[in-house]
Amino acid sequence: MKKIILVFTILISGIVSAQKVNLTVELSGFKNNDGKAHVGLYNAEGKFLKEAYQGEISALKGLKAAAVFNNLAVGEYAVSVFHDENNSGILERGTFGIPKEDVACSNNAKAFMGPPKYSDAKFMLSKDKTISITLNN
Repeated sequence: MKKIILVFTILISGIVSAQKVNLTVELSGFKNNDGKAHVGLYNAEGKFLKEAYQGEISALKGLKAAAVFNNLAVGEYAVSVFHDENNSGILERGTFGIPKEDVACSNNAKAFMGPPKYSDAKFMLSKDKTISITLNN
């Protein structure tokens, strides 16, 4: 009986850990339809705003955009986005590293004396989910 319970437990844990989910990110607050939206998905605090786990580049239409991330493992994530108005492929920065292009993060986490914190932007992804982010104009 103990062997049956052990085998059952191992099978269930394998099924749960293999579960894949999808994330849709709806973006709004763009001041124009120029350029593209660069969306970064992060799955580790130490890499937040430095090295995205996955990325998407989305066209703008009607001052909105969307990005979809498929087949993600259940877990904790955060999202960042910037409006690449001039299609340079990078976030333009001015004095003191302050972004010249509009930026935002999941949970609409705000910057204060530096970029938003992972702890403010993180969310749990346990099933298919849609989140909305409004860019900071």
